[in-house]
Parts: sequence; C-alpha cells; structure tokens
Amino acid sequence: MTSFEADYRKATVKASPNHGERVGDRRPDMILLHYTGMPTPEGALEWLCREESQVSSHYFVHENGEVVQLVPEARRAWHAGKSTWRGESDINSMSIGIEIANAGHPGGLPDYPAEQIQAVIELCRDCGQRWSISPERVLGHSDVAPVRKVDPGEKFPWAELHRAGVGHWVEPAPITGGRFFQRGDRGQPVEALQSMLSLYGYATEISGEFSDKMAGEVEAFQRHFRPERVDGIADFSTIDTLHRLLTTLPEYSA
Repeated sequence: MTSFEADYRKATVKASPNHGERVGDRRPDMILLHYTGMPTPEGALEWLCREESQVSSHYFVHENGEVVQLVPEARRAWHAGKSTWRGESDINSMSIGIEIANAGHPGGLPDYPAEQIQAVIELCRDCGQRWSISPERVLGHSDVAPVRKVDPGEKFPWAELHRAGVGHWVEPAPITGGRFFQRGDRGQPVEALQSMLSLYGYATEISGEFSDKMAGEVEAFQRHFRPERVDGIADFSTIDTLHRLLTTLPEYSA
C-alpha cells in the first residue's frame, strides 16, 4: 500500500508499510497515546515508515499540530507491543495508535506545545465519534504496558483532554501523610488495592503481595492519574483517586 485516503480530514498521508489485518475483524474501541521518544520529529516519522523498524501508528502529530496518517484506521498498526488491558492482550487489534512528537524522558520530558495538544484533542474526538470509543478507553502506552513503557509521560495534560471530552479523569486527591503500601507489604489491604487496579483495567495479579510488578503498575497509574508524584507507593492520594475513578466508570456509577 503506497497511499490511501485519510480517515481524518485534516490529516495528510505518509503511508507506512507496517500494518496488517485486525485479528477477528475487530473494530477499534480504544485510542492509545504515545510519545515518540526520539530526538527529532523527522527521525521518528521516518522510523515509523521504514519496513525494517516493524513499528507504526495510525497517526503522527507534529509539535505545530500538523497531523499525518500512516496507516488506515481499518488496519492493525504495530504500536502497542506486548500490552494488556481488561484481560485483552492484542491491543493493536482493538486500538487506534497516535504518536505525538516529543523527545520524552530520554530528552528531558519537554512540555507539549498548546497547538499540538489541541490537534490531539481534535483527532481523538473525531476518531472517538466515528468509532464510538468511550472516554475511558483513551489511554497511554504506559497504562497497557507498565514498567516496559512510560509514555506519554507525567507531563501529558490528561486533565485538559478530559475538559474537552477526551479521556477519563478526576481531580487527584491532595498528597498528604497517613498509611501507605509499598514493595514487600502483604495482606488483605494490598489484595483490595490489587482488585481495584484490576477492575479499572490494569493487568494486576491479585495475590496480596506488593511485588515489584505491582509497584510498576502503581507508577503507571500515578503517571496518568496522579502525576504530581510518581513513586510506586500507594498512598492515600493514589488510592482515593483510584477509588473515585472507579465510581465514575459507566458500569459502576449506574
């Protein structure tokens, strides 16, 4: 496929060879946001369009807000890698992947320009409307691949997206003192926290043991929903924010 018609009317097309069929004819019901994590947008876009890279995304958003489509939405782009959400592991077959030009943690985690974020919002709203994707199904790569991935990072303005109708969000609880859970802790309270993370969607094993893996999942949650402090320690702020997010999910708020 050397070219195709853009699904998003504001996008230009630069076709990537890296895509395939969505397994089981799955319709996308999730939007997954990434940062490129490379020194230059030009280098990142070129890499996503090279066959040898074996990676791609449906969209690429430049710092100035320009949107490029690399893979038709009906096709399965290769952006999520080994990932899991709500018990499903073929995230590529169920998602639309959006790469956002940003040097990320390797480049000092620069701020996202306002025009870029506005373009991401408009793109997500357009994709969400056309595919009936619910707000809570707009996630970061770090949500579906904790520890392995940390993008789009703690500086990504999820609250701003939520105000525009994109993504799920509640105001994080203030960071205060009090009881907390961390690596090595065991018992029923840890099991209860694991159940909450699992109910939200994370691939958290319900074992009653606060393992290194669980700490990574708590960090992923904090990076998205409580970005003021990302330390893998489940303090009151983290737990309360998670609880309020759960109570505002459609299936639990009825």
